[in-house]
Amino acid sequence: MVFKRLLGAIGVGGPSVDTVLDGGAALPGGALTGRVLLRGGGSAVDIEHIGLELIARVEAEHTEGESEGSVVFERFTVGGGFRLGEGEERELPFSVPLPWETPVTELHGQPLGVALGVRTEVAVAGARDKGDLDPLAVRPLPVQEAVLEAFGGLGFGFRSADLEYGHIGGTGQRLPFYQEIELTPAPQYAHAMNELELTFLASPAGVEIVLEADKRGGPFSAGHDALTRFTVRHEDAPALDWQAEVDGWIRRMTEHHDAYGSHAAYGHDSHGYGHAGVPGTGHHSGPGLGTAVAAGAAGLAVGVVGGMVAAEAVDEIGDFFEGEEDDAEEA
Repeated sequence: MVFKRLLGAIGVGGPSVDTVLDGGAALPGGALTGRVLLRGGGSAVDIEHIGLELIARVEAEHTEGESEGSVVFERFTVGGGFRLGEGEERELPFSVPLPWETPVTELHGQPLGVALGVRTEVAVAGARDKGDLDPLAVRPLPVQEAVLEAFGGLGFGFRSADLEYGHIGGTGQRLPFYQEIELTPAPQYAHAMNELELTFLASPAGVEIVLEADKRGGPFSAGHDALTRFTVRHEDAPALDWQAEVDGWIRRMTEHHDAYGSHAAYGHDSHGYGHAGVPGTGHHSGPGLGTAVAAGAAGLAVGVVGGMVAAEAVDEIGDFFEGEEDDAEEA
């Protein structure tokens, strides 16, 4: 048992804390489980409160450019109201619900470059101290995985993934940020777009899928963005021919973009710097096509989230946690 953090703000000889998350990636909307391990210091103390914070590294666009920062997007109380004796070791198991919109950090075990963490806070005698920060891994819901695999099967490639501060107008978004997964176009669509951005907004009922294409201009027209949204149910995951479904979305989006709107009608609200949106058209909730998604298809994950991309993603995530640990030590 290794305790990562002495609660320095509480004083020399105070208790120490470590949070251990259960193995495996969690699911959006599912349970995050683990244990908070406490060890008493040189004297008994009253533990008033033990909390967990879910933290994300988020990018924000503003008039001066772009910046990065940490956003706490959920808080939980997992214990407190007891006396921790001198040198006493105590273990507090917990199970807390992840928000449905929690971003996806990996696909088939390959990191996407999105940094999420769980930080522990302990309150003793009126003093609050930040404990350790642990990486949080989140795998996609079945619908999200099916959509990503379909894009991979169609020939789209992974470019990057990040979290953007702000709100997508016309959606049921609840968190103060959203995830953008940037894809390179499949060969059959390379003439029509430069890239495609994909956002998942999950809820208990299903998943809103927001697509934004950076469309290429023609000889007599300038390039522009085309946006649309589709809604699918969780139970559709094993029921649809997802490759055909996604291909239909892209074809309708690229060939009939006027029916689905642009930034002017449906887009991103970044606190005054983006475009405030209104509900768009392009919803889909039709019956399943009866073809199951091929089991174990790696799709987008194979060859596009590997090698240098994965290494860069790991480096960026490591930098995020090192910075957070330094901030906690200085606090």
